[in-house]
Amino acid sequence: MSRRASFVCSECGATHAKWSGRCDACGAWNSITEDAGLSASGPEKRSLGASRGRKVELSDLSVEDAELPRHTSGLGELDRVLGGGIVPASAILVGGDPGIGKSTLLLQAAAAFARSGQTAIYVSGEEAAAQIRMRAARLGLKDAPLKLAAETNLRDILTTLEAERPQLAIIDSIQTMWADNVESAPGAVSQVRAAAHELTTFAKRRGVAVILVGHVTKEGQIAGPRVVEHMVDTVLYFEGERGHQFRILRAVKNRFGPADEIGVFEMTGQGLSEVANPSALFLSERGAPVSGSAVFAGIGGTRPLLAEIQALVAPSAPGSARRNVVGWDGGRLSMLLAVLESRYGIGFADRDVYLNVAGGLRVNEPAADLAVAAALISARQDIPLPRETVYFGEVSLSGELRPPAQSGARLKEAEKLGFSAASVPRGVKATASNSLAIDMVADLGAFIEKGFGAIDR
Repeated sequence: MSRRASFVCSECGATHAKWSGRCDACGAWNSITEDAGLSASGPEKRSLGASRGRKVELSDLSVEDAELPRHTSGLGELDRVLGGGIVPASAILVGGDPGIGKSTLLLQAAAAFARSGQTAIYVSGEEAAAQIRMRAARLGLKDAPLKLAAETNLRDILTTLEAERPQLAIIDSIQTMWADNVESAPGAVSQVRAAAHELTTFAKRRGVAVILVGHVTKEGQIAGPRVVEHMVDTVLYFEGERGHQFRILRAVKNRFGPADEIGVFEMTGQGLSEVANPSALFLSERGAPVSGSAVFAGIGGTRPLLAEIQALVAPSAPGSARRNVVGWDGGRLSMLLAVLESRYGIGFADRDVYLNVAGGLRVNEPAADLAVAAALISARQDIPLPRETVYFGEVSLSGELRPPAQSGARLKEAEKLGFSAASVPRGVKATASNSLAIDMVADLGAFIEKGFGAIDR
């Protein structure tokens, strides 16, 4: 008896009994494809209870295990994001936009890993070995003892890894892998799921660290079923704007270290170079004081990070005001504009608002509210803000300012980079030296009165 076909949404992984143009679970269009599933081993009607399995060994929580060993990748920023290095038998998924530099980053990491005396294999399903060698020569990595392969057959790749037993294996990319026991085309949901499962299982069984490269959708999510992200130990996103040389490696899941840690790289002609002091680099191109520019003292993972918030407010035609945001949450901007208008009478309904985080950085924390509000009001009133002042604080719907976590680290970073003043919410525990003048305000109204005085509303 043939197996009944099922259909799976490539966006959310929901299963359907029949094909339809729109997924009922997530609402995505044209995302449902037939899932051939994994081939059954043995008779299809054999149930799990038909034969007895082995008893699983149990242990107590009180058992003390040895600390997980780590291997340095040779790139300090990558090690930082991973929590201190590559853990053996771990599965890591790296996603990012096409052309952002994922392959370059992992080729540099694999070469540095191999140069340190470890064994590494780089398997590409998208490029020929000659093309990888050409890129390695451009990056100055040709002398690295790194083993290459250009293959998409999953069975052959697993056999090779079983024979070679490297300490690190990089698969570029998971969407190009083809399992011959799955009746679907490469890149299909069932193929991606099967390849990820087999490679993750191999990593756990043989103690090999495996890094998988994943393509992303137009929404910025890793393509394929979300179950792949649940299978692996660590999920990293490589972010950045094509027009900027900066690249951000961000951890969104990490079983062996802190999540939301970031590493900063700069794209150069010789590949990706690590940025030891991201704050100084993001602020290096600031010119003379202009309206609409405010410096935000944020936290990127476990370290403080300063970034410039840029705002532009321009008159618009009635009923067609635009809101464009790059590097920040658009919904958060709408909320902040509503607070300014409803609580303090500062209207933006007849004005276009453009907001940008300089350098291609993406800010996710609500502590940027005060810096964004300062930049917006500065742009609207055409009044430059003090150049040597930093801002941070969360704005509530009532206009109250709330102190964020790690305020002391933010102030120390600002002081280290030569800033002389900080505008922060009341209640912030100031740990900086006396060289940093700290202005504490209770709400957004007090901040506006101190910084801008009477405003044309």
